[in-house]
Amino acid sequence: MGCTTSVVLLEGMRSILERNCGYIKGAAELSALEDDGETLSLRGSQLCVSTTHLVKPKIIEPLDYENVLLQRKTQIISDVLRDMLQFPMDDFQISTLRRQGRTLFSTVPETAEKEAHSLFVQECIHTYKSDWHVVNYKYEKYSGDFRQLPNKVLRPEKLAAHLFEVDEDVEKDEDTASLGSQKGGVSKHGWLYKGNMNSAISVTMRSFKRRYFHLAQLGDGSYNLNFYKDENTTKEPKGTIFLDSCMGVVQNSKVRRFAFELKMQDKSTFLLAADSEAEMEEWIGTLNKILHSSFEQAMQEKRNVELHDDEEQGKTDLTSGSFQDSFQTARDIESKTRSEARLKLFTLDPDTQKLDFSGIEPDVRQFEEKFGKRVLVSCHDLSFNLQGCVAESEEGPTTNVEPFYVVLSLFDVQNSRKISADFHVDLNHPLVRQMTPGSGSRPDVINGGDDDPSAGRRQASGLPTGALEYPRQGVFSVTCPHPEIFLVARVEKVLQGGITHCTEPYMKCSDSTKMAQKVLKNAKMACSRLGQYRMPFAWAARPVFKDASGTLDKSFRFSALYRQDSSKLSDEDMFKLLTDFRKPEKMAKLPVLLGNLDVTIDSVAPDVTNCVTSSYIPVRAFEGSGPALLEVEEFVPFIAKCSQPFTIYKNHLYVYPKHLKYDGQKCFAKARNIAVCIEFKDSDEDEAQPVKCIYGHPGAPLFTKQAYATVLHHQQNPEFYDEIKIELPTQLHEKHHLLFTFYHVSCDSNSKKKDLVESAVGSAWLPLLRDGRVTMNEQPLPVAANLPAGYLGSQDGINKHSGSEIKWVDGGKPLFKVSTHLVSTVYTQDQHLHNFFHHCQIMETSGQASEGDLVKYLKSLHAMEGHVMVNFLPTVLNQLFCVLTRATHEDVAVNVTRVMVHVVAQCHEEGLEHYLRSYIKFVFKPEPYSSTDVKTVHEELSKAMTAILKPSTDFLTSNKLLKYSWYFFEALVKSMAHYLIESGKVKLSRNQRFSASYYHAAETLVNMLMPHITQKYKDNLDAARNANHSLAVFIKRCFTFMDRGFVLKQINNYMNCFMPGDPKTLYEFKFEFLRVVCNHEHYVPLNLPMPFGKGRIQRFQDLQLDYSLNDDFCQNHFLVGLLLREVGSALQEFREIRQIAIQVLKGLMIKHTLDDRYAAKSQQARLATLYLPLFGLLQENVYRLDVKESAPLANHNNSREDYLVPNSMVTPQKPGSCVENALHKDVFGVISGTASPHNSTPNVSSVHHADSRGSLISTDSGSSLQDKSSDKTNSLEKYQGASAMGSAGLRCDKLDRDEVKNMLMCLLHVLKSMSEEALFAYWNKAAPLELMDFFTLIEVCLHQFRYMGKRFIVRSQEGAGPVAPDRKSLTLPVSRNRTGILHARLQQLGTLENAHTFNNMYSPMEADVSSQCLLEANVSTEVCLTVLDTLSIFIMGFKTQLNSDLGHNPLMKKVFQVHLCFLQIPQSEAALKQVFTSLRTFIYKFPCTFFDGRADMCASLCYEILKCCNSKLSSIRSDAAHLLYFLMKSNFDYTGRKSFVRTHLQVVIAVSQLIADVIGIGGTRFQQSLSIINNCANSDKSIKHTAFPSDVKDLTKRIRTVLMATEQMKEHENDPEMLVDLQYSLAKSYTSTPELRKTWLDSMARIHNKNGDLSEAAMCYVHVAALVAEYLWRKGMFRQGCSSFRVTTPNIDEEAAMMEDVGMQDVHFNEEVLMELLEECADGLWKAERYELIADVYRLIIPIYEQRRDFEKLTHLYDTLHRAYTKVMEVMHSGKRLLGTYFRVAFFGQISLLLSSPLRGCGLL
Repeated sequence: MGCTTSVVLLEGMRSILERNCGYIKGAAELSALEDDGETLSLRGSQLCVSTTHLVKPKIIEPLDYENVLLQRKTQIISDVLRDMLQFPMDDFQISTLRRQGRTLFSTVPETAEKEAHSLFVQECIHTYKSDWHVVNYKYEKYSGDFRQLPNKVLRPEKLAAHLFEVDEDVEKDEDTASLGSQKGGVSKHGWLYKGNMNSAISVTMRSFKRRYFHLAQLGDGSYNLNFYKDENTTKEPKGTIFLDSCMGVVQNSKVRRFAFELKMQDKSTFLLAADSEAEMEEWIGTLNKILHSSFEQAMQEKRNVELHDDEEQGKTDLTSGSFQDSFQTARDIESKTRSEARLKLFTLDPDTQKLDFSGIEPDVRQFEEKFGKRVLVSCHDLSFNLQGCVAESEEGPTTNVEPFYVVLSLFDVQNSRKISADFHVDLNHPLVRQMTPGSGSRPDVINGGDDDPSAGRRQASGLPTGALEYPRQGVFSVTCPHPEIFLVARVEKVLQGGITHCTEPYMKCSDSTKMAQKVLKNAKMACSRLGQYRMPFAWAARPVFKDASGTLDKSFRFSALYRQDSSKLSDEDMFKLLTDFRKPEKMAKLPVLLGNLDVTIDSVAPDVTNCVTSSYIPVRAFEGSGPALLEVEEFVPFIAKCSQPFTIYKNHLYVYPKHLKYDGQKCFAKARNIAVCIEFKDSDEDEAQPVKCIYGHPGAPLFTKQAYATVLHHQQNPEFYDEIKIELPTQLHEKHHLLFTFYHVSCDSNSKKKDLVESAVGSAWLPLLRDGRVTMNEQPLPVAANLPAGYLGSQDGINKHSGSEIKWVDGGKPLFKVSTHLVSTVYTQDQHLHNFFHHCQIMETSGQASEGDLVKYLKSLHAMEGHVMVNFLPTVLNQLFCVLTRATHEDVAVNVTRVMVHVVAQCHEEGLEHYLRSYIKFVFKPEPYSSTDVKTVHEELSKAMTAILKPSTDFLTSNKLLKYSWYFFEALVKSMAHYLIESGKVKLSRNQRFSASYYHAAETLVNMLMPHITQKYKDNLDAARNANHSLAVFIKRCFTFMDRGFVLKQINNYMNCFMPGDPKTLYEFKFEFLRVVCNHEHYVPLNLPMPFGKGRIQRFQDLQLDYSLNDDFCQNHFLVGLLLREVGSALQEFREIRQIAIQVLKGLMIKHTLDDRYAAKSQQARLATLYLPLFGLLQENVYRLDVKESAPLANHNNSREDYLVPNSMVTPQKPGSCVENALHKDVFGVISGTASPHNSTPNVSSVHHADSRGSLISTDSGSSLQDKSSDKTNSLEKYQGASAMGSAGLRCDKLDRDEVKNMLMCLLHVLKSMSEEALFAYWNKAAPLELMDFFTLIEVCLHQFRYMGKRFIVRSQEGAGPVAPDRKSLTLPVSRNRTGILHARLQQLGTLENAHTFNNMYSPMEADVSSQCLLEANVSTEVCLTVLDTLSIFIMGFKTQLNSDLGHNPLMKKVFQVHLCFLQIPQSEAALKQVFTSLRTFIYKFPCTFFDGRADMCASLCYEILKCCNSKLSSIRSDAAHLLYFLMKSNFDYTGRKSFVRTHLQVVIAVSQLIADVIGIGGTRFQQSLSIINNCANSDKSIKHTAFPSDVKDLTKRIRTVLMATEQMKEHENDPEMLVDLQYSLAKSYTSTPELRKTWLDSMARIHNKNGDLSEAAMCYVHVAALVAEYLWRKGMFRQGCSSFRVTTPNIDEEAAMMEDVGMQDVHFNEEVLMELLEECADGLWKAERYELIADVYRLIIPIYEQRRDFEKLTHLYDTLHRAYTKVMEVMHSGKRLLGTYFRVAFFGQISLLLSSPLRGCGLL
């Protein structure tokens, strides 16, 4: 009822909020966990969430930053690290960069600004002349992510190559001679026969096997007899006989001739036989000699001990004192070694190594002239076959007999466009040029005459005389290259007659000399009379590009020279000809002239010199020597994507006379050879002179007053293809026009009227301005027969009748067609743009125009053509910003902003957004600050943006504004910067810099933007994402200018618009926002990493640090508090969301590490204090990293601290039960989702054994007892209400491996960086539970970052995964193998899951195996050293707490467990050296832990050290042996130099355990380690005269005895039945040593569990419990012995055979141990489905719990019994349980020799 009410209330509140708060999402959205249309399912994970999960976290207001700085000014100034608390003073400045054009001087004429009257022209000129205005942020390079930091070292230059045992070759043969022999000792080798000494079989001749024996002396003087299959003694021996344990060697010829027997201490024997009697005698003699010398040595040692026993008693204190001094030195050396050559952890992180450019902002460049593909066209020669000498003396060179002129241009056949201006080339020989009058002298080439209005400018160009007189090289540019672009050459000559007549001599091959003379004669006459007139002659073409990428087709040469057709001269005709150019059959029909045009094309070098622009302005690097390269104008297509913003002044008009239709005229008698003369005039008065602004041809002045088109002979309707290029004046007016004068040219040289070469036959004119714009495109013009003054008034000719004096040709019909093409950067053809500027000019000058009309013109700008908008982008935007601040009505400001939105959107859609970025960064400059004019761009623009974003406005515009909001926010920021600098307010305090109205406007804008981001993401994801990012960048930049408390408040407002349970997209938005904001260059000062106590001034050392995300921390360190809260909240969400959050946090911490401003250790330590709550955050989620419920139930009766320490981790006599099992099996299994998080037996596999022989069909047989407890206390309870995230429930699903690693990497970085004082403060403040969790975390660090080896990395990169460790098991019989194989395969999969290391974050393409191995090895080593440092600091400060209860407290167990973890996980040689040093210190400081009370920790340590003694690396073996010796000696000293029984026994147990685990113990490597221990004992002077050396030797002997006794296990390691049988036999032999018997029973249980034999495993647990019960009963510590277990199994009487001898003196069994074992029994019986037997076990436990009044445990026990009996009824009713009966079977006799082992050995049933 209550729950339903809560939900109803919640829904009601949500609906009210939705109606009243526009920025809060609807109830439906909040309740549905949607993700971009995808419903996020729970994906099978456990969610411990209640209905309150969606409640918003508590709102924490940020501190008033400016006020805090003021209040704590003294504290900040007195802080040593004050630079980390203050913003620098010179944070930003505005700089002006000189505009550096590509030309030697400005392209804007000197007089242009004076001449310009039009606002548009003025603004364009201003744009091209103004310098760049840039806001420089001094520390901007620190404001990106860590990849963009300056001076960063992402990876150390050289990583150390660490040596790991796992990388040592498995199959590598070690030279046993070098490992296990000593020079000078007795040595013998040879072949012998070895008898099979299996006690169950009688020895016969057939049981002998021939082996090669090698007698070798070890380092400690003892001897081993190793045997091999062959004479290669470098391999590991097949077996070893340790002669330490040998009592004698005697001959034994009963079984075989030449046989002899080695009698051992344990009454066993080894039977050997030689090939001859002599060999036998030699072996017996040698062996007896060795035994005799060993016996004498032992007796001497015994005498020495007795002599000096009393003397040593007095020296004990002295030695321990010197021991302490040596340890103090060792500690110093240890810390020094660790601090040297340490690496930053994050530099080894895979994310740091990845090349990721996603976060890098585009490089913003200044506006500059951009060209397409540039092509250098070089003209070398034009030669015809018709050649002759033109000199009068006929002594000159042979050349063309008349001058020819080439015109080159580019034609785009695909789009039917002429794409370049004409390039005129004169290739004539100087003698030929002299044939035309006036050539050779150019007095006005540079200055152009006194009447040239642009003369001053042209003279300033600095071009040397002759640089452009005869240019031969032109630079063409093509924006859109493709194969259908042709370079066309048109050849012209001096007018002479018809084209056919003139070309005829050039098409013939006969009698060329005579023909040349004739042509030369005619040419000289024509040149002298008609030299200024040209006629078309020929054409040629060639393709330019091979492909669309702009590859030049250099191999192609110009085609043949085709004769011009007078009827096909136009560009349209040329396109038709070029279309057929690649069709040989068509081209073959064209008449060809005999000649060659040599023109080559090439790419243009970037550093080309002597280049001149199309306006005749020299480009930089102009040397002035030699002919210049002339840039030829490109006619860029009128499409936006090909356009670019104009950056230079250019004002060219290209005029194209097209056609004159004169066949119908009656005004003139002769009008056939018609020449058109073009002039540019600025007046129509009689005396008006043409302007000298027409670009001249080669050899002529640079600028001329007239230009003539080519003349067609005897054509009344001539066509023209000429192009006339005109430099327009800066300011055009109504009188500017083009005047076309038509002349009849007399070609007849015989005419009597020689002086009349030309006669005028009409005129036409074209005014350039129409409606304020330059006339463009083709215009039909009437022709006037006369030209009276004021003729411009009769423009419309006949229709106006205004000019009665004008006589029109052919009735005023439009007889003349002319086309113009404007290439201008100061005039526009766009009517809308022109009208807008025109209206703005009227408003500025007269003030008559209304703002209403302005709105109309603003709206019309939406229709502006795209290419025009791009071309004039800076000018248009400048004007819009100008209008924005001058507007008096909001409507104008809004419409200005709308136009900007349109312009910005268009640029983005065309892919030209980089122009906008260049504009904002370099061009945009708000109008200068004025104290009278209060309007600013930032305030007006923010208001206008808010108005557009209102819900009622046009949603298309608002969507565009959102999508491209970066532009507007950048404008706001730059405007703010200029305002502060220009007004001088930058010197004021932050809260006085801006007006209250602007603060309000900014806040309103942020609040208005938020609902768009949180609601529109579904419909318009890109717009919402872009707006979110742009807002983040804007707010980040506001920290530089505004009140920082205000900015923090805006961040808080932003964050409050999100809710827990939001869709994934909104989480992405939120963390992208946080990522950007937290990347601020002064993020650290913004968080104020300083103490916030009540006192006025505090030292940092006295700081009470916040280790949790409490309200004070989140308020005082707002940004980091906010980030950590959000990360904590995200950890309760789904995987994708968690990863986003973790990446943001980790990226920020990497940035701190690599930031060179905070490189000092003290600065890193201060930084670490900001992230101390990370400890609490991880501890809240520690149950998702580690399995806290893996402890057996026996621990629940202890304190909660004990509950946190799984018993299996502190009872190391169970092999593999320490951290390796608890963490390796559970933690990683759970993280990967392969194991149950509530598994109560970490040393038992959690795989479901449905096919177990003990349990064939059951649904629950694979689960543990604890899983069945419905009332089991959830570990989450301890965290309920403790979370700072604001959500009442926490997730239970496990974090992914990469998530865990990333979080732990952050934790390790903080641990490594923080000061010792801060660590001590944390540990002192932490509750016991938190302390336990802390050590669990660092333990998980060791596991997560462990190094897996090169082989694993290679396999993982190849995708093969780890190879199964046990292939031989596949050869077992089918009947036996089914369950085993299934189980082994599942274990392999588990191992594969668990074995992942750093490599799962790599892809094979990123780095080769060796570099990855190097990286992982260094990570593992650095993590190891970091954890060691932390432990060292803890031990130093908490010695008293660790020593409580004789060192057997939960805290000590946890600390020891972490120490043990180092040895259980592969470590590098360098790391292990430090680990061994730390362990020596640990043993020295806490001897009682190991040598008093329970022996579990001592046992665990011995087990792990002995494993290291068998290492493949000699240095590790040596260090491990020395450490084991130190442990023994410490034990000896601890007992007052009496004995080291504890260590002695535990070492023997550990060896037995290692043998049981089949680790391959006992080889030469292990023997060498034992020798080192013996040598240490023999050479240690402090104990030379005590019993210690002999005791050590006894121990090594016993170890070797155990190794020999268990040698057969190695042979049967792949036969589990025989292996268990052998272990059972061993267990029976240890009745006098309960600890050893328990060891072998545990080992049997483990093998049974591995094979899925659950019933047998359960029986082993029962026997272990009975053994302990019997021991306690005999000691009077328990009321019942093993007899109480007889009801469970009749075999239990074996435990009654326990003998009380010396083995009992160091046994530390107690009631607690028994409780744990009984719980384990019950759990094993449950798994084996032996439900009926559970009650018998619980009968022993219940009285104890009743006595203790532990009702919680009793509740659990009775509940388990209830469920057990229920199960019994179920299986009895259903019959779904099949229990087998098993028998021990053995064969005796000869047949047994054919079998390798007994068939079945099932243990103890």
